[in-house]
Amino acid sequence: MAFEGLSDKLSAAFKKLKSKGKLSEADVKTAMREVRMALLEADVNYKVAKDFTNRVTERAIGSEVMESLTPSQMVVKIVNEELTTLMGTDDADMRLKMPSSGPCIVLLCGLQGAGKTTHAAKLGKLLKRQGHRPLLVACDVYRPAAIKQLQVVGEQAGVPVFEMGKDDPVRISVKAIKHAKDYGNDIVLIDTAGRLQIDDVLMDELENIKAAVKPSEILLVVDSMTGQEAVNVAKAFDDKLGITGVILTKLDGDTRGGAALSVKAVTGKPIKYAGVGEKLDDLEVFHGDRMASRILGMGDVLTLIENAEQTMDEKEARKTAQKMMHNKLDYNDLLSQFQQMQKMGPMRSVLEKFGVDTRKIDDKAVDDRMVDKQIAIIRSMTKEEREKPAVMNPNRKRRIAAGSGTKVEDVNKLIRSMEQIQKVTKMMKKSGKKGKFRLPPGMLNGMGPGMGF
Repeated sequence: MAFEGLSDKLSAAFKKLKSKGKLSEADVKTAMREVRMALLEADVNYKVAKDFTNRVTERAIGSEVMESLTPSQMVVKIVNEELTTLMGTDDADMRLKMPSSGPCIVLLCGLQGAGKTTHAAKLGKLLKRQGHRPLLVACDVYRPAAIKQLQVVGEQAGVPVFEMGKDDPVRISVKAIKHAKDYGNDIVLIDTAGRLQIDDVLMDELENIKAAVKPSEILLVVDSMTGQEAVNVAKAFDDKLGITGVILTKLDGDTRGGAALSVKAVTGKPIKYAGVGEKLDDLEVFHGDRMASRILGMGDVLTLIENAEQTMDEKEARKTAQKMMHNKLDYNDLLSQFQQMQKMGPMRSVLEKFGVDTRKIDDKAVDDRMVDKQIAIIRSMTKEEREKPAVMNPNRKRRIAAGSGTKVEDVNKLIRSMEQIQKVTKMMKKSGKKGKFRLPPGMLNGMGPGMGF
């Protein structure tokens, strides 16, 4: 996870403050020196780190401690607020600027290797989930197989791709806008060519496309793994092209996080989206306040809720709720729930959004393969076994274990979980008539993260 090193060092600095009943000016300045060093080690721009700690010091020394907070908590509160300001506080900046008429044209640019084509498809899929009708446009006519790559990821994302082969990128862009108007696409995502470095040829082509289609947004895709260099790239593109925002990729990797903390302060342009994984669903709207909470180990439950809303099939959820109330749950319902869990992303990522330090959790406890195992077991059942859990017997269990590549004890564990669920739903049905329900102690014992409950 990004920011692990920074989070640890900030926690260590704040821990020293907690042992003091009252903070002196010297205590605050000492802590802020440690914070500044932590920021610099995270590859945050030097001026940004210096200005940040100066602001926090000034506020911490000049603040009256709130009655409900200890002095150290007050400093953490101030750091949280300043981190939020540093990365952006205006939600309006995070939304694409939709014109009053015609499609919203988004010009995606960046250096080669930043993940521009993949993130074009990720953004298309995210926008489609939000109810839009995006169109991807293949304007990288130089990199071998770039057009084919966009077609493949576009198909996986369920977003149409407009291409004209190796034609002129400016002409392709203009034709794509006409196509979007004719076919009702409300957002056009133009995937442009990249270079290994910024040069006049790259910028001239981007400026020509910009002049021809007058984009509503110019989003720069930068690799957060490159740290401070990502900020330098952002500034160079902004100076020459006038970007409106940034898509930061690989924010889930082993990155120090300096780019996320420096981009807006250096360029004045917001980070609009963050790539947090390799799958096409792994793109999030970037919120400065939520990222600040993650850095300070406070979690990010709001993003978790939004991810759940995006991946949850409402029709399936209602159907499952109805079956629960009538005590008719079967293994098909359990399979559906496991599949919804998979869409939420890796367990570690989900737990981290709750503020859990997953480095202290054993790998076996958050092994995503455990969910895969449950799915394999259910898929090895016959239609009758899935719909009528009561028909299970030793012969069936052995066949299911062999078919799913698991052990009979794994099958038994899943069956016990289903039996516990059925007991709970039966009690819920009875309590519905009496108006109250109390879950017996130990009823859900053993139904941990690996089982999805």
